[in-house]
Amino acid sequence: MPRFLTLADVAEQLQLSAAATYALVRSGELAAIQIGGRGQWRVEETKFEDFIQRRYAATEQLLAESKAAQLPGNKTSADRADI
Repeated sequence: MPRFLTLADVAEQLQLSAAATYALVRSGELAAIQIGGRGQWRVEETKFEDFIQRRYAATEQLLAESKAAQLPGNKTSADRADI
């Protein structure tokens, strides 16, 4: 894999639209650099891998929190509405 990926490369690998990939860059979630003229963005391979690892970690945390909320004695959001 080359050192830098285009946003089209990233979109293809993540199976996202070009707009969704650009939104990740604009939000700062995916580190990228702008080179040359307008719309010429590149994502370094290591930054792309870092992004993927952060998304895995966030998903694991979300699943762990979801499982913890389902344990006996933990109130669900519907139960909390009665408080």
